[in-house]
Amino acid sequence: MFARFKKPADPASRPTVTAPAAPGPAAPGPAAPPAATVRPRPGTPGPASPAQAVAADKDKKRKERLAEIKLELHGRLLDNLNLAALEHATEAELRAEIAAIAAEALEEMGVVLNKEERAGLNQELYDEVMGLGPIEPLLKDDTVNDILINGPRQVFVERAGKLQLTDITFKDERHLLRIIDKIVSAVGRRVDESNPYVDARLADGSRFNAMVPPVAVDGSLVSIRKFKKDKLKIDDLIRFGAFSEEMAAYLQAAVATRLNIIVSGGTGSGKTTTLNALSSFIDNSERILTIEDTAELQLQQTHVGRMESRPPNVEGKGAVTQRDCLRNALRMRPDRIIVGETRGEEVIDMLQAMNTGHDGSMTTIHANSARDAVSRLENMIAMAGIEMPLRAVRAQIASAVNLIVQASRLQDGSRRMVSITEITGMEGEVISMQEIFRYERLGLEPSGKILGRFNATGVRSHYSERFRQWGYDLPHTIYEPIL
Repeated sequence: MFARFKKPADPASRPTVTAPAAPGPAAPGPAAPPAATVRPRPGTPGPASPAQAVAADKDKKRKERLAEIKLELHGRLLDNLNLAALEHATEAELRAEIAAIAAEALEEMGVVLNKEERAGLNQELYDEVMGLGPIEPLLKDDTVNDILINGPRQVFVERAGKLQLTDITFKDERHLLRIIDKIVSAVGRRVDESNPYVDARLADGSRFNAMVPPVAVDGSLVSIRKFKKDKLKIDDLIRFGAFSEEMAAYLQAAVATRLNIIVSGGTGSGKTTTLNALSSFIDNSERILTIEDTAELQLQQTHVGRMESRPPNVEGKGAVTQRDCLRNALRMRPDRIIVGETRGEEVIDMLQAMNTGHDGSMTTIHANSARDAVSRLENMIAMAGIEMPLRAVRAQIASAVNLIVQASRLQDGSRRMVSITEITGMEGEVISMQEIFRYERLGLEPSGKILGRFNATGVRSHYSERFRQWGYDLPHTIYEPIL
């Protein structure tokens, strides 16, 4: 029946047909349904339950039985499919083969499914073979932003900034580990007891992080940050309320006139999305090099060179750090260098690049405000083991960084650009800064949604003359606050 993809028959290794478990002794009454059909077993005698509770119980038992059947069929697929031939099979051919193998196995097991259940089962089996098993539907769901797995029995998703528990589960910890291994091996990484955590990316660019036992106590922990297939542009972010048109006009001038920009914010605040959107203002004639631990930037230019760091191998050798990539990038004639996230000793090379002819470079860091971002830069320089006087460190930062864009995820789940702050130089021992735009909170709706507005502070940009010289003469009205 499946000549192209079925393994050659081997009587010695033919799997034993496992019949469904026979029902237990039934109470006197109507005969129980045949074991060949997927129906819940009769419940033990007891007081009558409400109709909804009975229906829910039947549905639960039916789902459990379908899960058992899927596990059985998946084992048969692994035994019957010629995995080497799958590389050259089309999706339609593979789906047809899976449907044929499943139909034959169901007939041998004496299991009867309706059309809808059979179609769902075939889809789940296809996802197990070619996709990522139970979470494949979540990856295809455009309303899901994050997938968070706490062991095999808990799968959460984030929709519209809110976490929700799904009814999706894995069969057991081994099933979850197999999916994790499938993801990390595709990008040349590994995860096991000796290396219990890993960063990787999916084929669509989504960011993946996993931590496995024994470090993860109650089962493997998985976090997937999905990227939208459609790249968000500045107009999209304005429409979503991430920032205002005046802020967009200012940021366009800042990027086009090659100011060095740091996007600061907490986890999940939209730093990478903001960085991607800001890159749309870069001219296509410029050569851009990106450096990341896990490649996730989606720049919209034609001349982009992407680099990704590499962890050490099993022997602890062969590591390529962001700092190594950054040093090499300086020899590759870049117009701009974009570092996905600065969080270690590479900060020294990043600041030096900003100070030595690579104007217009950008990066992101984790910090809760613009002032905290500057302190974080100071701390990273100290952690790098560079012994410099504090004033010299601050002078280096003040000279290299021109603009700090602060992104934040508010309590209602919305993401906002809450502040745009310029660094104007040094005043004594302190880095001088001035805020140009901010997000003002005005109240809270009964539904929990935050009411607010974007407003100028009334301070004119320190770089207004630079904007004018480059042809971006912004009207003075964008700096006027709303009273």
